[in-house]
Amino acid sequence: MERPCGLLTLKNTPVPLRKISVELEVTGFVADVTASLEYRNEETNPVEAVFVFPMDSDAAVYNFQATVDGKRIVAEIKEKQKAKDEYDDAISSGHQGFLLEEDASSSDIFTCSVGNLAPGHSASVSFSLVQELALEADGALRFALPAVLNPRYTPAGAQAPSVTHDLPRVTEPPYTLSLGARIHCPLGISRVQSNCSLTALEFLTQDKTSAKLSMTEGHRFDKDVELLVYYDNVHKPSAIIEAGVDTAAPGTLMGDPTVMLTFYPSFPEKSSQVTSGEFIFLIDRSGSMDCRMSHCGRETTRIQSAQDTLLLLVKSLPVGCFFNIYGFGSRFDSFFPASVEYNQESMKSALEKLKGIEADMGGTEILQPLTAIYSRPCKPGHPRQLFVFTDGEVSNTKMVLAEVRKNAHSHRCFSFGIGQGASTELIKGIAKAGSGSYQFITGEERMQPKVLQSLKFALQPAVTGLAISWALPPGLEAVLLSQTPSAVFNGQRSIIYAQLKGKVDPSLEVEASLKYSLGDQIVQNSAKFGLQADKTGRSTIHHLAAKTMIGSLESGSDRDTEGVKIRIIEISTQANVISSHTAFIAINKDLNQPLQGPLTRRSIPLCSAMAINSQRRRGKRSLEPKPNLIMKQCGLGLLASTAMDEHTWQSDMGIDCAGELGSELTLEEQSALLTTESGSVESDLLDEDTRQSEPPVMKLISLQNANGSWSLGGGLEPLLGLRPNEIGRTIPRQDIDQTLWVTVLVVIWLHAFGADTKDEWELLVDKSVSWIKANAGPDLGGCVKAGNDLLKTSVDPHMFGL
Repeated sequence: MERPCGLLTLKNTPVPLRKISVELEVTGFVADVTASLEYRNEETNPVEAVFVFPMDSDAAVYNFQATVDGKRIVAEIKEKQKAKDEYDDAISSGHQGFLLEEDASSSDIFTCSVGNLAPGHSASVSFSLVQELALEADGALRFALPAVLNPRYTPAGAQAPSVTHDLPRVTEPPYTLSLGARIHCPLGISRVQSNCSLTALEFLTQDKTSAKLSMTEGHRFDKDVELLVYYDNVHKPSAIIEAGVDTAAPGTLMGDPTVMLTFYPSFPEKSSQVTSGEFIFLIDRSGSMDCRMSHCGRETTRIQSAQDTLLLLVKSLPVGCFFNIYGFGSRFDSFFPASVEYNQESMKSALEKLKGIEADMGGTEILQPLTAIYSRPCKPGHPRQLFVFTDGEVSNTKMVLAEVRKNAHSHRCFSFGIGQGASTELIKGIAKAGSGSYQFITGEERMQPKVLQSLKFALQPAVTGLAISWALPPGLEAVLLSQTPSAVFNGQRSIIYAQLKGKVDPSLEVEASLKYSLGDQIVQNSAKFGLQADKTGRSTIHHLAAKTMIGSLESGSDRDTEGVKIRIIEISTQANVISSHTAFIAINKDLNQPLQGPLTRRSIPLCSAMAINSQRRRGKRSLEPKPNLIMKQCGLGLLASTAMDEHTWQSDMGIDCAGELGSELTLEEQSALLTTESGSVESDLLDEDTRQSEPPVMKLISLQNANGSWSLGGGLEPLLGLRPNEIGRTIPRQDIDQTLWVTVLVVIWLHAFGADTKDEWELLVDKSVSWIKANAGPDLGGCVKAGNDLLKTSVDPHMFGL
């Protein structure tokens, strides 16, 4: 039997938080968010309501205020310990206190405390934040309002989060969410998509540069809310100048204009991909990776999706590189004792091992395998590229990031946060520290396209000598507030903040350039912009710049020194942006009389997306049977009332968690999926039921050889829609090798019938085309024409470089 939703007292009194209201203002590539939390105390004693919630680690919280009996109380930002002492003194004296702080162990967890909420009274608190919007591979700008905060695994000797392990966790929270959004962009708004039910997009201007929408009523905040905003021309360098605050002194951070530069580096077309490197894939195999990616339909679990993705990655590697695959949980292991050269034999061996991986390695101790990887010497001539896949549920994030930073000189690191609740501090921090890129995969998204995009980045040549240059009039100086990017990738956005000091003439146009070396080429990407400053009143760009400065200081090698702490507090209080060393505090002393009586603490419950662990996948930390987990399908993920640490699984409900696989495929869907008999290692990668429903594209990919070619056999002909032995009978000329003919046909078929997943197989087909051109001889064009005739397709020979 499920327990009631929400945290209840012994008398079944509900928790105080009743409603969350969010107002979202999207301007270009930036989101300004105001969230209001409405509380009501229906108990007979004063209560202290504590709400712990996730937040993007790059978000800049710049305002916090409370409203009690119609009176608004604006909070001040102060040094954290001083603010906490003031809060404790206030509630112990019977006054009302309001405190907003960042968790000591993780910058993506916040706590809002409302102290001495009188019986029968209501109060509301609101906080405002700004953040950059993530740019997706398809050009969408992604806004996420996180709802799920998973328990963070704490390895031995690490500091546990201050708050998350004691939180009540429920399948459905006892509070609702409402959201209204306004979107403004001079590029023009194309469309907006969401994982939640929205009203129709209403354009406010004829040129479609402004629009509004809202969430339909009654939404339960039981899953992350995601909005994907599409503009008409997003990949365009731009600059936004924001005027300084009138009340701030000139020459200060808030008093001078601030510019936000957005670059999209464009590499010369002749720059080629690297064909060497050491590629190491580090896969989270903790119990939480057994959670499904989505509850909708026949979705795979996180670990199964990682398996499919690894198949594509391994197939896409260049011949002659080195690679290895690590799995980690409470312990770790690797496929090979050391990285091995990529060839047919090592590829087959890796795929054989890959089919047996499960989410069966206990907790999430990522630091140990990272340390082991870094302890091995790099291979000369093969730059190390590290890919990290995890659901991000760890508490020793700062230790992990420190280890990556310490070894940043020897590798690039690409990170992937899987599922709801992944720590943004961990996923983003690993990529930033390792000069790579990061991706989040949630809901019904496929992991493969995002991961393959990162592999494309890894195969791009590393740039050197990154620098920012300015063409400014005399008397005007640009001072960087953010660090110069440590890495850029072709087509990937880079954002830079700078303070403009001196005389700003709004009639002039200036230029900023991002310069770097790519091999023996000097590349320059420029943005021209006028000096007309925006006066929004919200200081959005200033707040983001301050957050960037604070983040750089908090992640620096001297971050624990007293001087850096003082500097962080100085920036935080000047810009009114919260940091690890500051907190917002508000005290209401205007009560008729101080509140008397015992103060009851009420923690607001959160949703938690936890793993489904069947009896055979429960890890090896104990020989005792583990209790089953109660799971409820809710929103994009599976939500559970559980917490996990290194030694115990805690559950207060005992229903078998294996669950149903979801709705069955329709007859039409079943008949559309081809099946094949194959004795190859790759085709046996998944179990029999999964292979029967595996798309033909994935089956073809599984049959590819390491050098990019395809050999006849393994049920390949029916996958191409051909009769048995038809490939052998239709070879255009006697001097054409059968393997060459088969490879040409598969490449044609993929372009003709697998175009919707091209971003997943593009790299491995590039390898195939290179192999074809090296072995085809002078009449490749005739071979391609014969292949088109046989498959009844019309693929352009240009796809083969002709």
